[in-house]
Amino acid sequence: MDRIEKLRKHLPEGFTAALVTSEVNRYYLLDFDSGDAGTLLVLPDAAYFIIDARYIEIAEKEVKNAEVVLQKKVLEQVAELLKKHGAARLLLESTTTLAEYGRLAAALSGVELVGDETLSGALDTCRRIKDETEWKNICTAQSITDAAFEYILPRLQPGCTESELAAEMEYFMRKNGAGKLAFSTILVAGAKTSLPHGVPGENRLQKGDFVTMDFGANYNGYCSDMTRTVAIGSVTDEMKQVYDTVLRAQLAACAFARAGQKGCEVDKVARDIINAAGYEGCFGHGLGHSVGIEIHESPRYSAAEQAVVEAGTVMTIEPGIYLPGRFGVRIEDTVLVKEDGIEIPGRTSKELIVL
Repeated sequence: MDRIEKLRKHLPEGFTAALVTSEVNRYYLLDFDSGDAGTLLVLPDAAYFIIDARYIEIAEKEVKNAEVVLQKKVLEQVAELLKKHGAARLLLESTTTLAEYGRLAAALSGVELVGDETLSGALDTCRRIKDETEWKNICTAQSITDAAFEYILPRLQPGCTESELAAEMEYFMRKNGAGKLAFSTILVAGAKTSLPHGVPGENRLQKGDFVTMDFGANYNGYCSDMTRTVAIGSVTDEMKQVYDTVLRAQLAACAFARAGQKGCEVDKVARDIINAAGYEGCFGHGLGHSVGIEIHESPRYSAAEQAVVEAGTVMTIEPGIYLPGRFGVRIEDTVLVKEDGIEIPGRTSKELIVL
């Protein structure tokens, strides 16, 4: 289904106009990347993409579901189009800033501006369920991510720095089909693995270290997200115990997850295993999040999430245990939620790898 038409079906009956200016929502609706440029005006019987001269030629070729209009004075153009279609009420995204609202109010005299959750909520609902094309893009992004993991394993050598290894992974993904990165690569070693979002630095890998890698590719605008923890040279009994506990929690959550469950119910499966093993308080983040155009979307797998996760939602499942100043372990997969379970596109082993 045309995504603009899909949005119309999720807007209140009788809506007169909606203005989409955020980069991610414009990309979702138009399947066209114009960065931070462009304004999309959606009406019940028409849609206009107002875009400046930098993108006009390619937009005219690629945008299929909206009339492409060369941007001159965008607010005046929006006002003219609203008048043409007799639209007196304009829905705005809830991310609209006060400054933007003020400019719109000044330019659109006589038009009621609605900046509540109506438009953003409808867009969020549309984006939650991935269609076949979106899922294929995520699977391709994941195949690039899998390949990057295989590439980096033999290069995880004592003496190498976190930052140089992270750069190697990022270059590999870009060279092998990623349009960009899903997010900045996390590659940390030793005591820094206790930091869930540690930043790669000049810390050098040593024998006996855990190395945690959280990374992903972006393909055709869609993200993958995977975390693996491996060991350099050897592990202690305690390190193996922690790893095995995280793995049991991750596998149990994967086995339990399916459509129709609340986010908190899936989170509880993994959290109960970690707590029962004696690590209560060492898993400080949610079990997972939705993935799509953005790396963090809604809904979530977390102790606080009451929303039901529907079939067609793409989620991560990523339990962890973090022992401050010592080490940490996280294992993560991106999964497609289905009526009878989940599908995991990744092909990378989750068993403990000791290099």
